[in-house]
Amino acid sequence: MIYAVEDVVLTLIQIYYYMIIGYILLSWFPNARESSIGQVIARLVEPYLSPFRKIIPPLGMIDLSPIVALMALHFARFGVSAIAQMVARSL
Repeated sequence: MIYAVEDVVLTLIQIYYYMIIGYILLSWFPNARESSIGQVIARLVEPYLSPFRKIIPPLGMIDLSPIVALMALHFARFGVSAIAQMVARSL
């Protein structure tokens, strides 16, 4: 049961990871973020990215906050796995 929940959470984190990458790629194309898909992805991704943008200022035209946000998601995956293993061992 614990591993099923872990798999679902890790899958959701992975999907969100790819959504952030897609949002980053949309910034490379003119008016792509204004499309309907771009707006949906923006509504889902911007609340997560905004705290990182407050901490990490852009370097000229380069915004490094999505990279840090992706790294945080990567560490969250490790955390979820570690917690699931600890709970499974305690049962």
